Amino acid sequence: MCGIAGYYSLTGVFQTHELQRMGHALAHRGPDADGFFSDSIVGLAHRRLKILDLSQEANQPMFTDNKQHTIVYNGEVYNYNDLRREYQIPVHTSSDTEIILHLLANKGIQACNEFNGMFAIAWYNCEKQTLSLIRDRMGIKPLFYFWDGHNFAFASEIKALLQLSYVMQHTSFNQRALQEFLHVGYSGIEETFYTNIYKLPAGSALTIHNTSIHIEKFWDIHSKIQPEPITNYYQAKETLRDLIEASVRYRLKSDVPYGTFLSGGIDSSLVTAVAQRNISGKLKTFTIAFADSKYNEAEHARKVADFLGTDHTELLVTQADAIRLAHDMLTVYDEPYADSSAIPTMMVSQLARSQVTMTLSGDGGDELFMGYGAYTWAQRLQNPWLQTFRKPISFAMKQGNDRLKRVGELINYPSEAHKPSHIFSQEQGFFSRSEIADLLANYSEDSIQLEEYFNVARHLSVRENQAFFDMNYYLREDLLTKVDRASMRYSLESRVPLLDYNIVEFALHVDESLKIKDNSHKYLLKQVLYDYVPAELFQRPKWGFSIPLQTWLRTDLQFLIHDYLNEDCIKKHGIFKPHKVKQLVQRFLLHNQHHVYNRIWCMILVQRFMEENFCKKQ
Repeated sequence: MCGIAGYYSLTGVFQTHELQRMGHALAHRGPDADGFFSDSIVGLAHRRLKILDLSQEANQPMFTDNKQHTIVYNGEVYNYNDLRREYQIPVHTSSDTEIILHLLANKGIQACNEFNGMFAIAWYNCEKQTLSLIRDRMGIKPLFYFWDGHNFAFASEIKALLQLSYVMQHTSFNQRALQEFLHVGYSGIEETFYTNIYKLPAGSALTIHNTSIHIEKFWDIHSKIQPEPITNYYQAKETLRDLIEASVRYRLKSDVPYGTFLSGGIDSSLVTAVAQRNISGKLKTFTIAFADSKYNEAEHARKVADFLGTDHTELLVTQADAIRLAHDMLTVYDEPYADSSAIPTMMVSQLARSQVTMTLSGDGGDELFMGYGAYTWAQRLQNPWLQTFRKPISFAMKQGNDRLKRVGELINYPSEAHKPSHIFSQEQGFFSRSEIADLLANYSEDSIQLEEYFNVARHLSVRENQAFFDMNYYLREDLLTKVDRASMRYSLESRVPLLDYNIVEFALHVDESLKIKDNSHKYLLKQVLYDYVPAELFQRPKWGFSIPLQTWLRTDLQFLIHDYLNEDCIKKHGIFKPHKVKQLVQRFLLHNQHHVYNRIWCMILVQRFMEENFCKKQ
């Protein structure tokens, strides 16, 4: 796990001393070593977190023996030893970087189809003066780039791009990203809050030569859905168990101490159980405990750890500890990011880093095996009676208590075309499309560009479609973003066994009847888990990794509302209509409509982002 950055320019607008600044901005991602390369066109920077082959020989940039190719790379390719043996690659190190570079130099971008791992790669052909960026299939590792049609730069995080004076002069606030953020809590699969700064989509490779760039897909999740799903329970369970065992074993390869995040839920418990089964000693496991019992799953994690016999560490954190990190979210994520569970994720990452350098997490299980309540809502909204009368029913429910108001907003979807994003948006408490139109001073109807129904090899049920929507957006742009930035803030590598591409492709092939059975979500995954851990340890309602943000915004964090949502501040930036903001704040603070807290939080994040990034430009 590392940080990478660099540039490509024929005009000489980027300076080598700026390359040093880019690397320094990513020091938290790689505190163990740094390295730089530059010629008349290209600059490459690397910050290393040593995980495999701790020697200096494995530092980057790394070159082929003939010096024609060089690479900076963030991530891990777990099957590198298999590839080394298959292609009989002569090596000087025991790192995966050397294998990746050799295969890219000899096979080109198509070599990525053979990589099993998480990766963000910058590969430069020095002879042809061609630079290629490559991002892993699921987008586990981040990769941003700047492109204004003339000059190009890239980095693991936006903060490194902003070290380039040319970039700062040629970027501004991106209105398109704003509207997607208000609707779903993140800025989309390619857009960021900065014009001319983009995300490289997952499973893609970008190549630049002279002044032309080309982006191609080397892996497309849409093409992995098969015409006929697997319906045989015994076949599916055996296959899934074998795939998870293989994935976890791959991800236990490490030359540094490691452990797992353990919340006591289905996914983290399964990953932990398989990991403990595959090592000789006691696995280190980590969880945090909140004083507020409603948000505290530490007892459940402790029971799982006791059963598995792990070396378990539990840290009791206070509200004051968590609130301090709320102020850091914009710095860590570089742009507005609404998922407040980033705060406990940062806390458990900090805890784990005090003992290990690498962890395994359970992310991905809910999306692959239908763990969310949104999938139930997708089915409910198919009721013909509800479809016909949803408008009056919604109106009536909005006259009720806070919970009924929230349900009323959820069932009032604007159209079939936008139903999946609406379900997600309202389940999370964000703004509906109509609310965004009313709220913004400058509204563009076509700014929310989310693919909501998918052209794939078989017809997807409404629940399957909702889950596939989450795989394409929520998983990639929210959850994986959260874990990467939160863990790398503390120089901690986090690996994601359930998102091994073999498991992803298998899960897409499994019939939904094996994912939800007798109202039990994640049925198949649970049956695999119960081979390792007794089912009675999980007989409780699902509860996410969350914090009492709505309470904090009414108490300790209420000052953020007054600082950033006051009339002067709203008028200063001209993004929101002042009277609409005032109405929403009054609903939350004076009329006890607690369910709008995430809308309040989103506006605070946008206003604070503008204050800290664009005030000097206005």
